[in-house]
Parts: sequence; C-alpha cells; structure tokens
Amino acid sequence: MMFDEFWKIQRLQAAWEQVRIVRAAARGLFTFGSTELAYYLVTPAQEEGGLVSVAAGEVHLQRPLILTPQDAPPELQDFLDDESDAEMFRFLLARQAQFTNLKLCNRRGPVRLVTDTVEESVARLVERLDQEDETDVAVLTAPVGLGGMAVLRYAVERILHSAPDNIQELRERGFLP
Repeated sequence: MMFDEFWKIQRLQAAWEQVRIVRAAARGLFTFGSTELAYYLVTPAQEEGGLVSVAAGEVHLQRPLILTPQDAPPELQDFLDDESDAEMFRFLLARQAQFTNLKLCNRRGPVRLVTDTVEESVARLVERLDQEDETDVAVLTAPVGLGGMAVLRYAVERILHSAPDNIQELRERGFLP
C-alpha cells in the first residue's frame, strides 16, 4: 500500500464512522430490475444556534449484480455535497466487492429546517414512521458535508445485506449452480 493511500483510508474511515443509519428499511433489494430506497437525512445546523435540516430522498438502484473485479465500476449520481470528495468515493468502491451494471442515483428532496436537535428530530421521525407502520423508509444522520456519505453507506449496506437472498434467488432460477 502506498503511503498516500494510507491517508485516504484514514479519511474515508473517519467519514464512514461519522455517519449513522439510525433506522434501515426492512425489505431487501430486488435481484432483477430496480429498487427505490427511501430515506430521511438529518444533519446538524451549520452554525451554532442554527436550525437542523431534514431532507427526504430516495436512492434509485438499478440492477445490483455482484460480479468480478474486472467489470466496470458502478455509476454514482448526486451523492456528493462537494465534488472534491469524488476521489474518496472512487477509492472506497475500488477496494470493496465490485458491482457491475449498478447505477445509484440519489434524489434528495427539499430541505426542511427545524428547531429541534438532531436527536429530537430523529426520535420524531422514527416515532412517526413506526406509528404509520412504514418499514421501508430509513433514517440517517450525518455531520454537515457528509450527507452523501451517509446515503452511500446506507445503499452499500443494503446491497451487502441483500446479497445472500439475491444469490439464493439466482440459484432457484437456475442462473447459478
């Protein structure tokens, strides 16, 4: 490993650990076709005494197939708050299980500002989703500037969580031995 990569790994790990998936969706990803992952992203105020932001959004995942490392890398759209972080995302994906023909598109809705703290906002969202018996919407938190990392972490974790069921379905349909 080159010395420069060490610092990239450190920076990536620090960012990865700062984001939280407070509540994940209950269902897995479709083996074939597309899946929509709805979420709420809660981020703290940018300045002391400011308002907490809450944004609804969804990640559109198209054809999550787990294949070999020589395949083309996945395509990411609208995950970055700052395009200078693109290198960090490429670095992450190049060192994990490779996904081919995978397109991830993040569609974040308008931001709503609230006077609650991050913890209060999260608690209200979770309570509301539980009351509505809504099991397919996640709640994520991230520091300012790492919202895209939280959404990407959520999508990657859902892909990895769904992989065993997706592989089993491929076997049942005769695509795998």
